[in-house]
Amino acid sequence: MGSIVDELEAILAPGQVDTGEVPLRRYAVDQAPVIDFQLPLAVVFPESVADVQSVVKACADSGVAIVPRGAGTGVSGGAHATANCIILSLERMDRILALSPDDETAVVEPGVVNAVLNEAAAEHGLMYAPDPASFRSSTIGGNVATNAGGLRCAKYGVTRDSVLALDVVLADGSLIHTGHQTFKGVAGYDLTGLFVGSEGTLGIVVGITVRLKYLPREVHTVAAFYPDFRLAAAGVLAVGRARVQPAIMELLDGGTLAQLDDIHGSDLTARGKSLLLVQTDGFGAAAEAEVVRRVLRDGGATVTTEASAEAERLVELRRHSRGTEVDDEYRVGEDVAVPRSRLVDYVAALEAMAAGQQVHLKVVAHAGDGNLHPTFWIDRQGPDVEPGAMDRLQVALDESITAALAMGGTITGEHGIGQYKLRWLGQEQPEAVRELQRRIKDLFDPAGVLNPGKAI
Repeated sequence: MGSIVDELEAILAPGQVDTGEVPLRRYAVDQAPVIDFQLPLAVVFPESVADVQSVVKACADSGVAIVPRGAGTGVSGGAHATANCIILSLERMDRILALSPDDETAVVEPGVVNAVLNEAAAEHGLMYAPDPASFRSSTIGGNVATNAGGLRCAKYGVTRDSVLALDVVLADGSLIHTGHQTFKGVAGYDLTGLFVGSEGTLGIVVGITVRLKYLPREVHTVAAFYPDFRLAAAGVLAVGRARVQPAIMELLDGGTLAQLDDIHGSDLTARGKSLLLVQTDGFGAAAEAEVVRRVLRDGGATVTTEASAEAERLVELRRHSRGTEVDDEYRVGEDVAVPRSRLVDYVAALEAMAAGQQVHLKVVAHAGDGNLHPTFWIDRQGPDVEPGAMDRLQVALDESITAALAMGGTITGEHGIGQYKLRWLGQEQPEAVRELQRRIKDLFDPAGVLNPGKAI
C-alpha cells in the first residue's frame, strides 16, 4: 500500500506524513489494553481543515481506513490502529479560533488541550467545564469523540452538555457545520449530539464551538475520611438528601489511598480507609460546604476543613489516582456507572468479586453521578503469572459488567466503547438498537473507512 503513502506525501507538506517505525509504534495504540496490535501505514499530521479533507478523500478513494487521534489518552482502544489504516493525528490543529466573553463561547480546533482552553477562558472569568483527569494533555477533539466527563460532571455535565456546534469532515471529504452559536436551538435533528461520543466513526471533527461557564470566585473543599468504602458511599447519598449540589464529589478506596501514599509520600491511609472528597463552588460555596460537613460527620466520617493549598493537593492526587501504570492484559481499569442509590450495593459486589476471584481491586469514583472506575489486576513476575490468574481476572471483569447492568447501570460512563469494550456492548443494547446504529454508520460512512471496528 505504498501508493497511498506516496499520494499523501504529495498532497501534504514535508513533515506531515511519518512512516518511521518508532512513531508508527507510538501512534498505533492509546492507553487501553491491546487486543490485536496493528501497525498503521503512516501517521499523518494535518494542519488545516483543507488538509483533513484532502487526506480523507485520498483514503476514501483508495479504500484505506482512517483512525482519528487526539492526545492518545483514551483507555478504551478508540485510537488503536486497525489493519490497512493511517493514523490521523489532529494534534497540530491546536488553535483557539475565537473566544467571546459576552457570548460565553469559544471556537477551537480539535487539538486544543483542555488546560490551554481553560487558561484562556480564565482571563475572562470563564472556564470550560468538562475536566477529565488527563485535562493537562487531553484534547477537546478527543473529549468530543468519547463524550468525556471528569470530576465536575455532577454539577456541570459531560462534554455533550458544553458543545454547541461542530465542523465535521465526512467520509467523502465534504465539510458540514452542525448546531448553532446560541445556547438554545432545536431546528432539525440534533446532529451535533450524534457526533459527540461517536468516536470518529461518523466523521472527523475539525472545529468545535463550546459553551463556557462562569469561573467560580469561591471554592470550598471538604475531605471526609471513613473506616470503610461502603460508609463513604453512603455519605454520597446523604449529601444528595441534603439537596446540596457539589461541583466535585470523588470517592477513593483504601487501595487507592495506599497507592497515592506510596507514589506521592502523602499520609492519607493514616487518616482513614476511604476518602470522600467534596468540593462546592460559587457564591454559596461556604454555606453548602458547612451543610456537607455536618451531614458527613453525622454519618460517621472524620471531616477536615482543608486550607486551600491542601484542598488543591487532594484534588490533584485524585486526578492522578489511576497511578503510573497504563492498562494492559494484567491490569484493567473499568468505567461503569450505576444509579447513585446502588453505589453501596455495587461497591459490596466489587469487593466480593475480587475476593472470590483472588484478584486485586482498587476503586475511585465520580460519586456525584454514580460513575465508578474499579481497577482489577493480578501479580506478575516479568511475563509469568500464577496459573489460572488471567482467567480469574477476566471472570472478575465480566462479573463487574454483569452486576452493573443488573443494577440499572451502563458499561461505560465516560470512556467510550472503543475496541476493548465491544465484547460487552450486546449485554447493554439489544440487537434492534445496535442494528439502527449500524444503519446510521452506513449512512455516514458507506465504505466503512472511518475508525472501523470501534464504538458499535
